Amino acid sequence: MFLGCDTMFGVFLVSQLCVGVAGNLFLFLLYMHTFSVQRHMKLMDPVFSHLTLANTLTITFTLTPHIASSFGVRQFLDDVGCKAVLYMYRVTRGVSICATSLLSAFQAITVSPRNSKWAWLKFKLHTQICPWFLFFWIINMLIYIHAIRSITAIRNSTLVGYGYVHAYCQTGPFGKHSSSSYVIVILVRDLVFVVLMLCTSLYMVSLLHRHHRRAQHLHSPHVSSQTSPEHKATHTILLLVGCFVVFYFANNCLTLYSIYTHKKILSLEGLSGVLSSCYPTICPFLLMKNNKIVSQFTSSFSVMGLRGSQRAFDG
Repeated sequence: MFLGCDTMFGVFLVSQLCVGVAGNLFLFLLYMHTFSVQRHMKLMDPVFSHLTLANTLTITFTLTPHIASSFGVRQFLDDVGCKAVLYMYRVTRGVSICATSLLSAFQAITVSPRNSKWAWLKFKLHTQICPWFLFFWIINMLIYIHAIRSITAIRNSTLVGYGYVHAYCQTGPFGKHSSSSYVIVILVRDLVFVVLMLCTSLYMVSLLHRHHRRAQHLHSPHVSSQTSPEHKATHTILLLVGCFVVFYFANNCLTLYSIYTHKKILSLEGLSGVLSSCYPTICPFLLMKNNKIVSQFTSSFSVMGLRGSQRAFDG
């Protein structure tokens, strides 16, 4: 018996939800466990843990309504549910954008040479993490207050008009002064953090290129093949930023198209949900690459397994 397209799409969404939430929660709990045992965290660890938490919430609030809609659940969200779910989705997605930008900026400052103009910031990064996190949550919560007023549950099966449409929710048509101001504020926020991301990434690429050229002049295969932990972390963050930019622009183009399309196509909204969840789903697995906390965790399990097998053999 063949499954319908909606059901198959729902199964895919459930798989994405499980993989994304499991990966992010695993990293978040691992960072929390490490902090509880060692009582200290490295500079980037709070940023990583905060990013994984925001990603977990983003995936959950994004995909859950689309999953329910794919399996034919009707009236899953009312007006209050729509306001709460879309508000949390937008806030956590905004925090994820800000945290990724902060991660790129911090790494650029960390790998900058001692004689660079950013070197003086290295000693102040530890004291700036918590204020930045608080600022990210407050600014995104304030930005999306407009969403609470404008979002309602979908009551008609035929959706016509301009505006944002979700699985069970919709907004009023854009065009009012308040709506235009709301869109401009979001665009300015995204532009600031995405440009910061791109600038710091280009700066790190130039540093890596100069390091690679210096290593080639050493004429030592052993030295040139060595890669420091800082450069491994830089490669990981550059890959993270690259994935974010690709999915960010793809999702925004699709969202803008659906907003300004007169007749709505709900399948496009489902695809938009997939695209908006791709980065937070992939993010933890990119962070696991060359991560000492993960390698220590896996090595400890390997040691426990060897001890258990040795005891069973001795017994």
